[in-house]
Amino acid sequence: MLVNTLALLRMAERGEFAIGAFNVYNLEGALAVVQAAEAAASPVMLQIMGGSTKRVGRPLAALCLEAASSASMPMAVHLDHCSSRDEIEGWLEAGLKSVMADGSDLDYEANVEFTRDIAKTVHYNDGVVEAELGRLTGEEDGLTIPDYESKLTDPARAADFVERTGADVLDVCIGNVHGRYRSDPRLDFERLEAIERTVTAPLALHGGSGLDDDSVRRCIELGVRKINVNTELRTAYVRSLAESVSAGDQPEFVDVMDRAVAAMRDVVAGKLRLFGSSGG
Repeated sequence: MLVNTLALLRMAERGEFAIGAFNVYNLEGALAVVQAAEAAASPVMLQIMGGSTKRVGRPLAALCLEAASSASMPMAVHLDHCSSRDEIEGWLEAGLKSVMADGSDLDYEANVEFTRDIAKTVHYNDGVVEAELGRLTGEEDGLTIPDYESKLTDPARAADFVERTGADVLDVCIGNVHGRYRSDPRLDFERLEAIERTVTAPLALHGGSGLDDDSVRRCIELGVRKINVNTELRTAYVRSLAESVSAGDQPEFVDVMDRAVAAMRDVVAGKLRLFGSSGG
């Protein structure tokens, strides 16, 4: 069943678990997430990457909305990382009610202004806004300590940012990165704890692929209620396709797709168990 993103996150707060937010790019990805969630009796989020308007646009939005609406478990559909007002408005017109307004590459005041402006539009459409304070990079290596720390969420500004922007969900940067970690992740749990004490909005953590299980559990204990997973799903999909093609004989196309769904479904199922949402 299709539900409001905040309803899912409040459910996670009450149950002290995290909602898995999985990026999908096609029907197979959506099927994998829905099937895993239903098998685990878990709420979940389907995410569409910002910037994909020209490639997929409304058809992918319609696909995800229908998949969530038809599912037996509570599900939300969310637009991930979008820094374009025009694109966000387009996705709202396509039926999405949950978006991430990403102004993290702007300076603080510009980020506040951008996020506040988007929040007004999204709230007018009865939607939910996630925003990022700090700057999540694609890797953590090659940065000086001051440069690295400057990208992390400032606990002293977190409450001010949420209050001034009207953001409903805050994406925190505590040493997590997008994509694969090139060295052992160095998550700043003290920073996360300080943020959680000052902010009433649910916290989101991006870069969930590649974090060790203990770090994930600790983040959930400290208030993270939404965890994004993208890279591991894509890797499972591509690896499954490569194995099907390299098997030798011309594979039956439907079988190829079914195996890809199964590979991604296994990843989702493992994350739902780790996040503590299974059976909830």
